[in-house]
Amino acid sequence: MIYDMGLQDYLHGITFECPQPALDEKPKLVRCIMEGKNYTSAEIDTVFRSAKAQGKSLYYVEEDLLQHIAPDVIFTQDTCEVCQIDTKCTAAAVAKLARRPQIIPLTPGNLDDVYATAVTIAKALGREEAAYTYLAKLQKRSAALLDKLREHKMPLKRVLLMEWLDPIYNCGHWIPFQIAQAGGIDMLSNPGGDSITISWDKIRKYNPEIIVIAPCGFHVGRAQQELHLLTRREGWAEIEAVQNDRVFVADFSLFTQPSPSTLADGIELLAALFHPELFTLSPTLKQKTIRFTPQIVG
Repeated sequence: MIYDMGLQDYLHGITFECPQPALDEKPKLVRCIMEGKNYTSAEIDTVFRSAKAQGKSLYYVEEDLLQHIAPDVIFTQDTCEVCQIDTKCTAAAVAKLARRPQIIPLTPGNLDDVYATAVTIAKALGREEAAYTYLAKLQKRSAALLDKLREHKMPLKRVLLMEWLDPIYNCGHWIPFQIAQAGGIDMLSNPGGDSITISWDKIRKYNPEIIVIAPCGFHVGRAQQELHLLTRREGWAEIEAVQNDRVFVADFSLFTQPSPSTLADGIELLAALFHPELFTLSPTLKQKTIRFTPQIVG
């Protein structure tokens, strides 16, 4: 968000999961012991569940670098302890600093909360107006989509968006709101709350019209490597989305790497997948999704 709002000169340390160009320009302050590992979805799930059960964190702060930077403000997140270091772990490293910075936790639950987070960040940097300018442009994009859907009286599509494949997780937090703004509804989602595991039997009974596969942290190519986990399940070929060739793989950055701009991109991508008769994908968004067919997993 800081880059999106043109405030990157204020930024002096990032995490290993931050997007480009931050990774090229800023020192990585937060690291993970799993960096560089090529685990399967099931293995990653096992590692994180085990760490949580033992009360351990997989993330750590480069404390020497933190002391060198001596920040005035540190932004943390408490939305998902699986995805990134939390406020508690950060506070332990900060306690060793000679001068205590201001720690600002960012904990968005729904889509409006993510937008409000941009204001929180910009206000802390003394540049509140940058957030309002930024958000106004994004909200125009979302409003244009909704206006077109209403104009054509488009029915909501019955959607399933998967945040993980083994085990299968539904989508939570702001993603159900993205789906709604794109002209769909995910009845297996958890709006404003954590994503949770869901049974295959429940998915079969739900029988979605459209399936979007967007595992957290996986780009399209990485997600493709595990599509066999779905095709081998009993009844996969009988699901309406599969029969009608409406299963898609999408880049995680449009959904679970939340900045208002990436989430707005995600809404536009979903709208084009749900209602291709009304919306088309931009060249950039075309690179962030593929239609899943049997030939892909060959």
